[in-house]
Amino acid sequence: MKKSLNRALVLLLMAFSVQQVSAAEKTVDSHAPQLPLSEIQSFVETFETIKEGYVDQLSDQQILDRALKGMVAALDPHSEYMTKDEVADFEDLTSGNYAGVGVEVEMKDGKLTVVSPIDGSPAKQAGILSGDVIVKVGTTYITDLGFQDVMNLMRGEVGTKVTLDIERDGQIKHFTLERRLVEDESVTSKWLSKGIAYIRIKQFQGDTGTEFHQAIAKLEQEQPINGVVLDLRNNPGGVLQAAVKVVDTFIENGMIVYTDGRHKLSKSEFKATAKNTQLPKVPLVVLINDGSASASEIVAGALQDHKRALIMGTESFGKGSVQTVVPLSDGAAVKLTTALYYTPNGRSIQAQGITPDLVVPEATLTLNKDHFVVKEAELKGHLSNGTGGADRTDTAGLLKLSEVAKKDFQLFQALTILQTLPSFDYHPRETK
Repeated sequence: MKKSLNRALVLLLMAFSVQQVSAAEKTVDSHAPQLPLSEIQSFVETFETIKEGYVDQLSDQQILDRALKGMVAALDPHSEYMTKDEVADFEDLTSGNYAGVGVEVEMKDGKLTVVSPIDGSPAKQAGILSGDVIVKVGTTYITDLGFQDVMNLMRGEVGTKVTLDIERDGQIKHFTLERRLVEDESVTSKWLSKGIAYIRIKQFQGDTGTEFHQAIAKLEQEQPINGVVLDLRNNPGGVLQAAVKVVDTFIENGMIVYTDGRHKLSKSEFKATAKNTQLPKVPLVVLINDGSASASEIVAGALQDHKRALIMGTESFGKGSVQTVVPLSDGAAVKLTTALYYTPNGRSIQAQGITPDLVVPEATLTLNKDHFVVKEAELKGHLSNGTGGADRTDTAGLLKLSEVAKKDFQLFQALTILQTLPSFDYHPRETK
């Protein structure tokens, strides 16, 4: 009797709320749909069934949280309901400072797949790779867990350890990782050779655009930049505005990316401005792979459409959807997919990714064994160069390139292209 009374009271209150909402909406839209009372009754009955009969005792709040999580998670792999505590955790994750193992994951074909381990993180150092599937965290199988739930399992106190069971090529591999504070600088840079700069963006954070501009300014103080390799491999994405700033560094005007969805607030455009452009004409090669996702794909796609860079590597991940965090009145939030990203030429990245202009696989290069070399300049009595050039006997430059080729074949190919381009007139000739 008490159970039926409770149900009746709940339904009565819900019906009253629906009537109030409907009455208010009629002044705005006479065709606004009313909430379906029969479906609400099914929800209440299911709620009570769980509360009374589930093997473990759950509070009303626990049941409601799980119901909301299931409702939102059923939409797509990236939408999620977050409790108040999870909202705080999410903000820590996006800030780039957190205690964990340093791995970015996405749901792919129903499996929790590693998009990329963050450079310098415990996951990267342990040998976890893009494409690995996380099966278990500690003693918990991750089946049906949401993104935030999994990240909470992997996070913990600095110095504590967590075990991961990972499926790779049909085999289960076990990893024990020590959690530590990940204070991730998103941009690193160095010189590959005279005038050829290498800039890597590990992930797009709130200050990545500023870091990127500072890195270029520092390099320009040391010597002129004659070419740039922008490395976005295994970059899982991040803050959209940071990606826009990076593209704006290389193009002076035009569309960078736009979004489109059902709601008018989900429609937006981001365009380049000349005042933020630092390197409008310097030859540029962008490296991507299957671990390059979201904001990384926006950068690669925009530069590709503007024909501003040569995109090299392998096809990217293919995450082209926009998630908006909508706060709720109780401090919780819904991370909801609200739109899709489109490149300047109107290409959707979603489930397709960016195809490189030049496909170069991630490969291990085996060089021929070193052998004894004698060059003409080393022969006794050799003739001097007819134009006054100096004799060349040193092979150190070739050996240095060989080391780059052995360690990173894709980077070697990018460097070779940037060193070769100035030697050719690659501008199209006019034809009559």
